[in-house]
Amino acid sequence: MLQSNNVDQARIAALLRTRSVGRALRLLGQCRSTNDEALAWARAGAPHGAVLIADGQSAGRGRLGRTWHSPPGENLYFSTVLRPPLSPRAAPPLALVAAVAVAETARAFGAAPDLKWPNDLLLDGRKAAGILCELLARPPPAERVDAVVVGIGVNLNGHAFPEELATRATSLALVTGAAIDREAFVATLCERLEAWHDRLVADGPAPVVAAWKGFARLLGRAVSVDNGRERITGVAEDLDAEGALLVRRADGVLLRVFAGELSPGPT
Repeated sequence: MLQSNNVDQARIAALLRTRSVGRALRLLGQCRSTNDEALAWARAGAPHGAVLIADGQSAGRGRLGRTWHSPPGENLYFSTVLRPPLSPRAAPPLALVAAVAVAETARAFGAAPDLKWPNDLLLDGRKAAGILCELLARPPPAERVDAVVVGIGVNLNGHAFPEELATRATSLALVTGAAIDREAFVATLCERLEAWHDRLVADGPAPVVAAWKGFARLLGRAVSVDNGRERITGVAEDLDAEGALLVRRADGVLLRVFAGELSPGPT
């Protein structure tokens, strides 16, 4: 196990402009998964906005059970514990909150992000960031969110990827031509996460959905979504308040798609 994390905690603290997100901060060397560590911290009482950052991951997790390429010292492996005053039914838009926060942060560092439904960030058509949200809910009769752990992996300064990812992945440094300041990126990401979390709680999902759509290029285009049971093809028309993709099939039927692997559809 790595004994240190190359991120400077004192510098992050100096750069933070938040009330809660990032104020409780743990830095790890190498761990299996920041989400696993953050889930354990959440169960042990981590406060709202607690952030955990690892220098590397040996078993980083993405959607659909996939692994996340996590070499040490280059990128950002980040999980935060959010405790919104929401019911579990109202929690799905938190994935959109995270996506918008990552996109705004990437834009602040000179990139032109494209959000790919449901939770990937692309730069020049290649994946540069992914998001994994995991819910801890209070059982009935409480029926409210105890915590949502939001895991965010961002390729910041990587310049080489495994052969199977070489044509599909990129980093901010590769796209912008400049090394990314990890502490400044973390501080900006915490600020944007807090701002959009608070906006969701105060105003509901509509502003978050609108912001997400502002970064997405898929609407109005032919898409194909494989949800593990069937392949749905049609035109991506909109995103609803729960984050579902609305796909209009060729027969005119409008479907709400909640999960799956999206790819360009037939043209």
